[in-house]
Amino acid sequence: MVADDLPILYTKNGCPWCHEAVEFLDQHGVSYKLREVTGDPTAMEEMRRKSGQTKAPTLDWKGDVLADFGVDELVPFLRKHNVKLEDS
Repeated sequence: MVADDLPILYTKNGCPWCHEAVEFLDQHGVSYKLREVTGDPTAMEEMRRKSGQTKAPTLDWKGDVLADFGVDELVPFLRKHNVKLEDS
């Protein structure tokens, strides 16, 4: 995937669900652009505008947004976007 085509993962520092999402994506070979919103008002506003809320993690896949999720919600979202998870 070209960098501009990568999904954007918005996270907050110290958020256990954000850490879990990053770890899951990394372990399964899913590329993404990381936007840390803690201390970055521009990134926070971008996440809020896209998702309608301020909770993280939030994943923007070319306008299809999954907000405030855990791995249980992430897996079907990735499959919907035809992502082949490396170990499945």
